[in-house]
Amino acid sequence: MSNKVKGLVLLSGGLDSILAVKILLEQKIKITGLVFVSCFFDSALANGAAKKLGIELKIVDFSKKHFEMVKNPKYGYGKNMNPCIDCHTLMLKCAKEIMVKGGFDFIATGEVLGERPMSQNKQSLKLIEKNSGLTGYLLRPLSAKLLEPTKVEINGLVKREKLLDISGRSRKRQLAMAKKWKIDWFPTPSGGCLLTESQYSDKLKELIKHCPNPELGDIELLKTGRHFWHNNITIIVGRDHKDNLVLQKAKRDSDIILEIKEVASPTTLIRSYKGKITSGAIEKAKKLTKFYTPKAKNKTKISFSVII
Repeated sequence: MSNKVKGLVLLSGGLDSILAVKILLEQKIKITGLVFVSCFFDSALANGAAKKLGIELKIVDFSKKHFEMVKNPKYGYGKNMNPCIDCHTLMLKCAKEIMVKGGFDFIATGEVLGERPMSQNKQSLKLIEKNSGLTGYLLRPLSAKLLEPTKVEINGLVKREKLLDISGRSRKRQLAMAKKWKIDWFPTPSGGCLLTESQYSDKLKELIKHCPNPELGDIELLKTGRHFWHNNITIIVGRDHKDNLVLQKAKRDSDIILEIKEVASPTTLIRSYKGKITSGAIEKAKKLTKFYTPKAKNKTKISFSVII
């Protein structure tokens, strides 16, 4: 197989995507990894995997485009606010542009038929391939023998007989392959996406309810502190020193920061999405700050530093 064959592989850094790369590297195909970054997932695992695999990694931040899709996905959500079908389609549409510009012969993913009931059944895989404009050029090495041959297989760029026929949620075969290739550095199975987490999804829904078009910084803050609402005003109470620093740095001109003067306390950020910050919101923020400050709970008189 000539090294002139070039494949672009969506590399999340999980075991399935690692194995997809490894299977293609075994065929002497030149592989480049591709990972997308948004408000809800990062490239940390992909960075580590690419280094271990010895391949180049392209990192694409599509946060704005991704969030617009998350607010109104064509094919709906999974258990929480995870629009998996729309998300995979968007990634692959963007990947197609990179494929064309970079002269890649095909795109591959680590998807396994039947591993995820919503986005990895046969109908969904075909739908994603069609909607992304990659019909014939989207390879799933782990399940390829259970799917229709792609053009790259038919044309001999990839040897179909060396691809696999894995299906279902069991990871026995993947783990056996990892052992064979001495891949012991893969992460434990997890969603990797904040949108699959119920608590985070609830916070995001609440934010969108009060502010239908939040800035990326507002979404980023959902990862920090304890979140409360007073009408259209959000109150975020830091949980630790790291949170406090993030909240202080995130302050905008129209925000208010509260801290207790007498003892070390959480930093509390108050932000309004409609109109001015009200006295009622400030009083609620003070009570919450005191509640989460153990040394202040039994004090009858405390004072606050207020940064406007």
